Parts: sequence; structure tokens; C-alpha cells
Amino acid sequence: MTNCLATLRLQSSKHRRFVLILLAVIPLIWSSTLAIAQSSFQQHSAISVEGTVRNSLGDPIAGASVLIEEKGRSTPVVTITKADGTFVLLVPHAGVFTVKAQKTGWRDAVRDGLVLSAIEKKQVNLVLETMGVFSAAPPISSQSSPSYPEAMEFKDKPNFTVAGITDWTAAGGHGADTNLRTSEALAKETLVLKSADSEKNSSGTAEARVMSIETKESESKLRAALIESPGSFETNYQLGEFYFRSERYREAIPLLEAAYKINPGSQANTYDLALAYKANGDIARAREQVRKMLAHDDKAEFHHFLGDIEEQSGDPLAAVREYEQAARLDPSEQNYFAWGTELLIHRAVRPAVEVFTKGAGLHPKSARMLAGLGAALYASGSYDEAARRLCDASDLTPADPGPYLFLGKMEKTAPTPLPCVEQKLAKFVRDQPGNALAHYYYAMSLWKRERGSQNPAGLQQAQASLERAVTLDPKLGEAYVQLGILYFEQGNFEQAIGTYNKAIEATPDLEEAHYRLALAYKRIGEQAKAQQEFRLSEQIEKTEAATIERQRRELRQFLVVLKDQPTAPN
Repeated sequence: MTNCLATLRLQSSKHRRFVLILLAVIPLIWSSTLAIAQSSFQQHSAISVEGTVRNSLGDPIAGASVLIEEKGRSTPVVTITKADGTFVLLVPHAGVFTVKAQKTGWRDAVRDGLVLSAIEKKQVNLVLETMGVFSAAPPISSQSSPSYPEAMEFKDKPNFTVAGITDWTAAGGHGADTNLRTSEALAKETLVLKSADSEKNSSGTAEARVMSIETKESESKLRAALIESPGSFETNYQLGEFYFRSERYREAIPLLEAAYKINPGSQANTYDLALAYKANGDIARAREQVRKMLAHDDKAEFHHFLGDIEEQSGDPLAAVREYEQAARLDPSEQNYFAWGTELLIHRAVRPAVEVFTKGAGLHPKSARMLAGLGAALYASGSYDEAARRLCDASDLTPADPGPYLFLGKMEKTAPTPLPCVEQKLAKFVRDQPGNALAHYYYAMSLWKRERGSQNPAGLQQAQASLERAVTLDPKLGEAYVQLGILYFEQGNFEQAIGTYNKAIEATPDLEEAHYRLALAYKRIGEQAKAQQEFRLSEQIEKTEAATIERQRRELRQFLVVLKDQPTAPN
């Protein structure tokens, strides 16, 4: 019995010691667990700020320092961009912050007033500008989202002012007349890209609204509804929309006007009435309607629309100012592209480079922005840089022939082979083997590289591409001319003559075809035929020169003052 009691006391004593030890250890375990939990919570609740640092051409910048600091605090969080220009910053708490990207030799990019909320992931894209000639303006403030950029800040004002207009003799551009003609052709192609977008947006806006008002209603039903309720805004608007969507503008206008009188506050009706006026050629009324909308609501899309109207009316100075204002209110891809295109088409080359450069920095995924930048750079004489931007554009939209065609035109007239062009045109041929222009321009790039060399394989490949081009498109006169030149240089004069005649048959007014044919006739002793072709060549050249001069005189040039130079006419 005594032994049992002793054993129980011993066990009780051990139990008490265990309990005491456990009570002592539990706070430590709890404290450690709580610390781990708090650390885990802080890590998971940290605010993530992610983004990319690029240059103004859209290329990523590696090794740039990116820091974020809260207003009023002195300890920033710092990181370095990766090879692809990306970065990630973890901020421990919510607040108002400033993000800054820095790198030696570059202007700082700053994003002020960044509001961060708890447990949030924020996207911030920064653009660094070099200290070069086109970067004299202060740095572009980055946007939190490339798809929905914020309004331009005061420090983003352009480094130029469009002060007026002048005749074509003050045109910008660079190089011989051949290069000038190419730059003018590229500018017109850029304008086509803008025009197609404007038409799509105009019709798309109307169609999107019509979708909500029973688009499948027949004309008879809509007219019956109007007869029943002639004083109704809806019946007038719906029938007016029906005619507008059917491009029956003369019938649409009275109905949209009636709807406007009933309810002048309907922005949709006012907008479509302005569109109908413009489509019907009544520019004065279209301008009046848009100005009414602007008086009520100063929106970027209204300034853009007014810019289209002013350009159509023959007032490019007013147009470029409206496009600039649209880009200030909303630096969207569409607004920047319209602004840059207006500058380029009116030969304000340096400002066009600046605007397209900033536009490409804000919208690095826009192929047409890079195409516009390439066209502007080519006009400025920066041929290699122009080609690189077009090569980048072709990478963004591999199936779009546009960038390749720009490259082909540049390569054909540039004084020396351009970088990356031959490789891109080879890809163009591989991806679109049925495109005659792909084969033609690829042949021209091969020819430029191999002409005068001792590499017959390259010239044979060029010849095969030219032959393929004219097989695909027998009306491609320029390809026949180049093929004839190749035969001529090989000593195949009769074959060259036959090919030149095919070029003239396809394109009778092709001056070079007549000139080359004259040379071939002269070479084989056909002097009379040679003189006849020389005369035709001279006549066509004079006619072309007169046409080009008239077109240039009709297209007024912008008179530009650069802010870093007191007076400079572009």
C-alpha cells in the first residue's frame, strides 16, 4: 500500500512538472506561430506593383532601377528590371505612392499619385526617353494601363508648335526626288490606315446603337410607326438611323433633324446627325453640330471628329489642332495615330516622328503606330531606323501585308540595303506565296544585295522571284521592268525587249519601261524604234512631273516652330 501511494505521488509530481513545462512552452509556440502567421499574412496581403520599362520606341529596357515610395516617407522599395524590361515591387500597405524608373543616359520616368488599395495588383508601365534630338520634351508620364491611358499631363506637351501653313516648296523630307516620292507614297499609305479606322469607327458607332432599337425592323414598319406618332423622338430617330445605316443620308437627315428638335439633349442623335451631314458633304452643318456637342461636353472623340471634318473641309491647320487636343484629353492609340498622320501627310516630318515615337511608347502593340513611325523616319532620312520599326510592326501582325509592303517600297529606293528587310520579305514570301508583291519586293531586296557581286545564285533567285511575281499578276508592270533589266544585264537583249513590251502592255504609262525599251532597241541597232521610245519616255516623265507638282501645291505644308529653336520652319 505504501509503495502504491509513493508511485502515485511520483506520477503526480511528474505530471505537474509536465504541465508546468507545457504552460511555459505554449506561449513560445503561440508567439512563434503567430509571428509566422503574421509574416505569411503580410506576404499575401502585400500590394503587388508590376509593369514594364520601355524606351519611346517600345523596346524593353533591362537593368533600369525602379523605385516606389510613399509620399512623406523616405525609405523607397527598389528593384531592377529584367532582360524583358519587366519588374515587380511589393508594397506592405495601402497609400499614395510615386513610382520612378531611372537609368544613366535616360530621362527619368515618373508616375505620381498612384493610389494603392489593400490586397491589390497594380499595373504600371514606364517610358524612358533618351537625351536625343527627338526627346527634348520632358518625359512622358507613364500610364497605369496601356489600354486605358490617362490624360496627358502638362509636362507631356510636344516640343513643337504648328504655327501656320505654307506651299510645298517648304516641304520637309530628305534625299533625292525618288526618295521624296517614296516618302510621299508612304505618307499616303499611312493616311489610308487612318481613314479605314475612321470609317470603321463611324459606322461601328452607329451600328452599335442601332442594335438596341430593333435593327431588323423593316422600313415599312418604321414608316408606319412614324405616321402613327410623327411627334415622337423615337420614331423619327429610329427611321433616321435606318436610313443612315443604309447610307441613304439625304433621307436620314430630315428625320434626325426632327428628332434633334424634339430632344436636342440626345447625344447619340446629335452625333449621328453630324455624321450624316459629313457623309452628305454638308461640312458647315457637320462642324456646327460637333461644336454644339463640344460646348456641352469637352470629349476627345468630338475633337477627333471635328479634326476629320476640318481636314475634309481643307483646313489642315484647324484639323491638326483638334487631333492634338483629342490626344491631350485621351492619349489613345487612335488619337495619337490621327495626330501623327496629319503631321506626316502635311510634311511636318520632325513633329510626326516625335508624335509617333510617343504614341508607340504608349501603345507598343500597335503595328500601325510603328508603321507610321517608320514612314516618318524614312521621310527624315533615317532609313535604317525606319526599316527596324517596320520590321517590328511585321512581328506584331505577321499576317498583315501592310508592314511588308512598306518595307518593300523603302528597300527599293533606299541608297543601300536596309537592315532586317531581306529576312522579313523572305518570310512574307513563305507566309503568302500567292502574293505577287511579296515575290516582287523580295526579288528587289536580293537584287540590291547581289547586283555587281560574283554570286550568280542570288541573282538567279531574284530572277525566279520576279518570274513568279508576273505569273501571279500579269498586270504588275514594275516587275516586268525589273525582269527586263536583269535579262538586259545578262546580254539577253531580245528577251529584255519582249519583257519591256509586256510591262508597257500591263502599264502603258510606265515611264521607265519605255526608257529601258529604248536602251534595248539602241543596243541592237534599232535606232528609229529607240528614238520613238525615248520620246514617249520624255512625254510621260513631263506629264508625271506636272501631276506631282500640282499635287504638292494642292497639299499645303505645315509651318512648324520647334521649342528648342526659336524659329525653324520644320
